Amino acid sequence: MAWVECTATSRPERRRGTSRGHLPNAHERSRLVSALRSQIDAELSLVRRNGEQLLVTLGIPLLLLGFFGSVDILPTNTDDPIDFLVPGILALAVMSTSMVSLGIATGFERSYLVLKRLAATPLGTGRLIAAKTIAVACVEAVQMVLLVALGLALGWSPESANWLLALAAVVVGTFAFAGIGLALAGNLRGEVNLAASNGLYLILLLLGGLLFPLERLPAFLEAVGRATPTHALADILADSLMSAGHHTGTSWLVLGAWAIAMPAVAARTFRWN
Repeated sequence: MAWVECTATSRPERRRGTSRGHLPNAHERSRLVSALRSQIDAELSLVRRNGEQLLVTLGIPLLLLGFFGSVDILPTNTDDPIDFLVPGILALAVMSTSMVSLGIATGFERSYLVLKRLAATPLGTGRLIAAKTIAVACVEAVQMVLLVALGLALGWSPESANWLLALAAVVVGTFAFAGIGLALAGNLRGEVNLAASNGLYLILLLLGGLLFPLERLPAFLEAVGRATPTHALADILADSLMSAGHHTGTSWLVLGAWAIAMPAVAARTFRWN
């Protein structure tokens, strides 16, 4: 009877060009939108209240840029170290939010069965993922504004910047790092994921050429560093913000490969409980 009733009510809807099946009414749509907004607020509230996440997403990038941008001690191979530092720290900020912060929070939510419970609510898995995505974008927007403002205050002058290309690089980099973070979060226990994410963060920071040129590393480590998404993103940002972005084809290939492969790995291997 339920199938007959659904079929009968769906016929007029098909005549009006809508798809067959149940369509949410205005009240249901409002409830789903409200659930999405509530989850976005919850995600952002967790970031604000978590001191460790604030340290990783805002404290460390701002501290590194403020300190090394004020003292001339880094072997940056540029006339002004700030020109080298700003793109690298922007890449670090993207990694901090989309890999470390997102990955650690999701890992503990999975370990405590929070994800499983949320997926069973009207929020659903799709809107849960959307809420996390929007929250990451909001945090990254704040990071970019603060870091660019600090860079300008320290004398950075991106006169020939291609901001649209830089924004595209940030989006692609976010996919790459989020894929890495969720791949770890979906397969490791919360405590193990915490250690793995922080350890990988340090490795990518050191091998990504964010604070010094990769040419300063031994040949083997330099080759490894050039294959990391951290260096690829930093290289694209440096080129797009300082020379309008015309010389980073290889870095785009590297970053694009990570952005395709890691979300696919995360989607295939992620376990909700």
